[in-house]
Amino acid sequence: MTDIVVLGSTNMDLVAYVEKPPQRGETVTGREFRTVPGGKGANQAIAAAHAGATVSVIGAVGNDAFGARLRSTLEHAGVNTDHLRTVESPSGTAHIVVDDEGGNAIVVVPGANGTVDHLVPGDEVLISSADALLLQLEVPLAAVVAGARAARAHGVRTILTPAPAQPLPPELLAAVDLLVPNEHEATSLTGRTDPHEAATALLDSVPEVVITLGAAGSLYATRGAEPLTVPAPHVTAVDSTGAGDTFVGALAVALGEERPVREALAWAAAAAALSVQRRGASASMPYRSEIEKQYAS
Repeated sequence: MTDIVVLGSTNMDLVAYVEKPPQRGETVTGREFRTVPGGKGANQAIAAAHAGATVSVIGAVGNDAFGARLRSTLEHAGVNTDHLRTVESPSGTAHIVVDDEGGNAIVVVPGANGTVDHLVPGDEVLISSADALLLQLEVPLAAVVAGARAARAHGVRTILTPAPAQPLPPELLAAVDLLVPNEHEATSLTGRTDPHEAATALLDSVPEVVITLGAAGSLYATRGAEPLTVPAPHVTAVDSTGAGDTFVGALAVALGEERPVREALAWAAAAAALSVQRRGASASMPYRSEIEKQYAS
């Protein structure tokens, strides 16, 4: 089995479902409210575990009811939480509005995630034993850089999701093997609105790039080769929250199993397509048997 470590955020998602999202100064009536364990780190960990990997998570939750539920959810999904710290801060939260077209708007309050600003004893040893380290930007950048450097020092593949988008320091990019932004993040990082142009620009800093294109699939680029576009299955989206994290988690598993890039991207797209047809983030993530069935169809 592929061995994956995820260093990242763990949040409780507070999700309101509405016909149309409110404009500034407007109040709308929601149809439903749910609390769903999430956070980009936890989401990618659960996605990878469901897809068939052995997964451990490095991060932090608060000493509160949300923290207990977040830890329990990860463990129920088969994720090792020995390196998930409990701190004297509120657990992180994400306040999400989902409209009837499946789109979302999100406000993240970091809480305990803000304390994850360095590696603690044992973290580097855990990273060194992995096949891949998954990183995002919902914990302090210092920890992301430290994790990437540790992975590079031990020859571990590093996959970075640059979200929320922000300028990336050269020392982080130098330790990243695969960068996986969506279209908006790619534009934010490069100033290029065309995905092909953005991918070419990003290859100046990292050896491989996958730009996710939503319903249009994904674009893969590597130095010295023609870009590769892989379509996504056509489905009707109910809730796109967590779809990108599902894609990354499944992609890490597929690459760890040494599947060809085109197949790995199509397999990850199948996982993401399943997730958008269900509500919630971590609750929507498909299991390996479901992904295989969708991929084969």
